[in-house]
Amino acid sequence: MKSILQMLAAYNQWANRRLYGAAAGLSDADYRADNGAFFGSVHGTLNHILVGDRIWLQRLTGEVDAPDRLDAILFDSLADLRAAREQEDERIVAYIGNLSETDLAGTVRYRTLSNPVGIEQELLPLLINLFNHQTHHRGQAHCMLTRITNHAPSLDLLMYQRESGISLVGGPVGIPAGQQRRGLQPLARPQA
Repeated sequence: MKSILQMLAAYNQWANRRLYGAAAGLSDADYRADNGAFFGSVHGTLNHILVGDRIWLQRLTGEVDAPDRLDAILFDSLADLRAAREQEDERIVAYIGNLSETDLAGTVRYRTLSNPVGIEQELLPLLINLFNHQTHHRGQAHCMLTRITNHAPSLDLLMYQRESGISLVGGPVGIPAGQQRRGLQPLARPQA
């Protein structure tokens, strides 16, 4: 299971870089415009993803302060937010890399934020939630970017796998982003 979590951590880092690269091309007005998403704008959504990661990593590691609101704006400038996102992604990759199988079979105790109550939960499902939360809100930001620009980069896990070569057992590695949708042939299955 650890190798799957390591892939998800690396994928999140890759997807966040692509998403932030696209967001950097927006005008400030478009970046901050309320688009009716859970956290309003691209800016609010990107901040919320970082808020969620900081809350979970604080619960999991006890390190760094965590925000006390889900809608907190941690950084007002995209440049500062992007730098913080890159650091957080490095923390996530390192945290996952340092987990043992014994750790993954453990539990975590924490207090919920919105309606404070104590909970104990298995670590592995919490880590899956960490990655799913990012994917969920990146999808919202991607939708806003698509609406604003008529184009947003693919954030598909499969595209990451093809570009990085992770999990591929044949075929080309490092398929350039523009060629991923063109006539790629399926890999031949070995004959038994």
